Amino acid sequence: MSNLKKCSNCGKSLKKDEDYCIECGTKYEEEVNVVYEPKKTYSVLERRTENPSKVVVPVVIASFVTIIISFCLMIGYIQFAGIGKTSAPKTKVNRNITLTDEGIAEAVEKIYDAVVVVENLNGNKIQATGTGFVYKTSNGKAYILTNQHVVEGADKVNIVFTDETEAEAKIVGGDKYSDVAVLSVNEDKIIDIASIGSSEELRVGDTTFTVGAPLDSTVYSWTVTRGILSGKNRLVEVSTSNSRSIFGTVNDYIMKVLQTDAAINSGNSGGPLCNASGEVIGITNMKIASSSVEGMGFAIPIEDAIKYADIFISGKEIEYPYFGVSLYDYSNSDATGVYIQNVESNSPADKAGLKRGDLIVSFAGVETKNTAYFKYELYKHSSGESVEVKYIRDNKEHTTKVKLK
Repeated sequence: MSNLKKCSNCGKSLKKDEDYCIECGTKYEEEVNVVYEPKKTYSVLERRTENPSKVVVPVVIASFVTIIISFCLMIGYIQFAGIGKTSAPKTKVNRNITLTDEGIAEAVEKIYDAVVVVENLNGNKIQATGTGFVYKTSNGKAYILTNQHVVEGADKVNIVFTDETEAEAKIVGGDKYSDVAVLSVNEDKIIDIASIGSSEELRVGDTTFTVGAPLDSTVYSWTVTRGILSGKNRLVEVSTSNSRSIFGTVNDYIMKVLQTDAAINSGNSGGPLCNASGEVIGITNMKIASSSVEGMGFAIPIEDAIKYADIFISGKEIEYPYFGVSLYDYSNSDATGVYIQNVESNSPADKAGLKRGDLIVSFAGVETKNTAYFKYELYKHSSGESVEVKYIRDNKEHTTKVKLK
């Protein structure tokens, strides 16, 4: 590079150390050339190479901040929407239930030979058959439980055992309202004795089974059917015809029974209803027969049956309290009850002041729905007891005490 400088006024060359032009005396001033570089712009996709750290660090920070904000927004949404929320703690009881089904053959074998076919004969001709079972022995006699309607009207009763041997039976006693009858044969005739269980301890849903002689006893004797206990303490209205009483020509009454879905058919009546251990818990006695109903059979609780049977064996009869009226049902949309059709002279009802045309609406504190329920409540009481009766006469309610006889 040259050490000469030029005067800015006259253009004369100056030495390096000369500050003033010797020709014109102008002071030398060094020229400074400034070059302006245009501002450079960057695309969002362009990578700036001049200083990478200045670009990468802000991007990382911005990304991190974006993630944090997104996470916070997500947590806020979950809490607002209730996702993942749990309700107040609940106590849950877990039970280990093991379902096994190995059949009931052993239970059936336990009762099988105690079950008998009961033949109702009239003039040495079989007019009906049913079922029964040996439930106890005493003093050389074996006692068989069955239904009263199985032996009703029989001149003679014949028993058939599982080994096909037969024996004539004596009717010890029976009652149509309880539908229980007791027969006896010599003890040496029987094969086995039934074990008695408890219907009160049985739970709804427990296994039940029946053994009986449905339809044709010569073909289907000792048929076993299985089900469960469907209900307890069922109040079922029963109708019997062709018999007369103080309640009229048709005796409607209520029976408290067990309900089962084990198949019960004509001929099963009087047979045992058993639990899964082969113990008798009831006497099968009826079913609802309808094309629209299936699996509704009933049995008398064994506790009730044995209570009545012991009365018969002791030589006594079941005594029901005497009220002294004939009744017929009354019902409309407003009320229910039973009308008094007739009052017997000097009867408990007569002495209490009840008259023909009175509408009985309550007996012993229980609403009287119809004649069947009236009789059911009446037979819960004994002779000599006084019960409260509410009735309507001339559109006014009255109360009286009736001493049963």
